[in-house]
Amino acid sequence: MSVIIILMIASISVAAIFLVAFLWGVKSGQFEDDFSPSSRILFEDKPASTKTV
Repeated sequence: MSVIIILMIASISVAAIFLVAFLWGVKSGQFEDDFSPSSRILFEDKPASTKTV
């Protein structure tokens, strides 16, 4: 029975750490770029310049 309590405390602790990390990421602006991921696929990449010497 004590193993279940230890596992519950461990899992809640890990979940709390991930929640804090997610909230920190949102607050610091990690997810602010809404435009470029959806439109990046529409534009072609610039061709690489090949210089031969």
